[in-house]
Amino acid sequence: MRILHTADWHFGRQLEGRDRRAEQTAFVDELCRIAEEREVDLVLVAGDVYDSVNPPAWAEELFYEVLERLSAEGRRGVIVIAGNHDQPERVRAASPLAAKHGIVLLGLPKEAPLIAQSPSPDRVQVVQGGPSWLELKVPGCEHHAVVLALPYPSESRLKELLSESFTQEQMQLAFSERIARLFADLSVHFREDTVNLVTSHLFVMGGMETDSERPIQIGGALTVSPQAFPKNADYVALGHLHRLQKLSDKPLVRYSGSPLSYSFSEVGQSKAVVLVEVEPGQDVREEIIYLTSGRPLARWKATEGIAQVERWLAEGRDAGSWIDLELHVTDVIEPAEFQRVRKLSDDFLKIQRVVIREERDEEEAQRVELTELTSDQLFRRFYERKKGAAPDERLVALFQRLLAETGGEGEEA
Repeated sequence: MRILHTADWHFGRQLEGRDRRAEQTAFVDELCRIAEEREVDLVLVAGDVYDSVNPPAWAEELFYEVLERLSAEGRRGVIVIAGNHDQPERVRAASPLAAKHGIVLLGLPKEAPLIAQSPSPDRVQVVQGGPSWLELKVPGCEHHAVVLALPYPSESRLKELLSESFTQEQMQLAFSERIARLFADLSVHFREDTVNLVTSHLFVMGGMETDSERPIQIGGALTVSPQAFPKNADYVALGHLHRLQKLSDKPLVRYSGSPLSYSFSEVGQSKAVVLVEVEPGQDVREEIIYLTSGRPLARWKATEGIAQVERWLAEGRDAGSWIDLELHVTDVIEPAEFQRVRKLSDDFLKIQRVVIREERDEEEAQRVELTELTSDQLFRRFYERKKGAAPDERLVALFQRLLAETGGEGEEA
């Protein structure tokens, strides 16, 4: 059985106010093309379909479009679970219709899949199932798949109080132990003659996060030990962390990562989906398929000012990338000039100005130690540095009087 693992689509999400709809639509086309070309039997979507509980209408349309295309009229299995960004009810809303095409949509932990009545023999069938598990028959596959599917399991979604303790360490231990028990109980459905899979939306200890995973208790109470997963699972498909990474070989535990870069902390990361081939009793074969649909992110640090930025643009540096620009200047940029810089490229998402002030009397500063200067000399130097002009004598005299009143150095002290 060939399984395609993907997660963290975050349909509807922007980057620094820029719409990512075109990139997300391109990803859907690429994902569906991969599923067709690689003759995928089952697609696992491990949570965070949407970026918010109230996504824009186009994001929902895109989700339903990708479900229909991946399903291939019921010949390919599709299982989707809700992540922490998803509203569970929204993800599973189309379940009555989806189940007729062999598509499984699960919103809450311990939720049972819908089983279609009188399914067509040439379509995907949920043979049996219960809370957080199902057995799937896929046309053309010799073996069935048993899938333990656990959507994002917070205390509120589990409807359980996991610990009365308020310490993070005790809460983390209680949460990890509860998830481990849950998987242990569910793993009794695994058989030697089935493809045994787990999919969930969790933060597992040892996983490497980025700035774009928000807002979940990263590294906090809702953290699971890598040992929480059943040892007899063939493959564990996880969602939540946006970096592609493998956490274990036996069983094979992976995050597929997000299909697009959603923060500049992900500069340089390659985005991918994971294809695994599983046969009962055999070693799992995996292939990382890198994606090309998303625009890369780049950071520019222009220490030589605007002229350097213009030169880089003329050279075509990082063409097609979204750019975070750090612009070094020696003085404040006039608003009109700043707007001109912004219009140099539509790829600039952020422009941070860094003012580098040159020391006016550098040689003099090297010769004279500050401790050797009188208070009025220090005041004059400070004023000139801030205002760019010398203070008049009345202002200096006022400073001396204030200094004397506070008990510092002065003419009357």
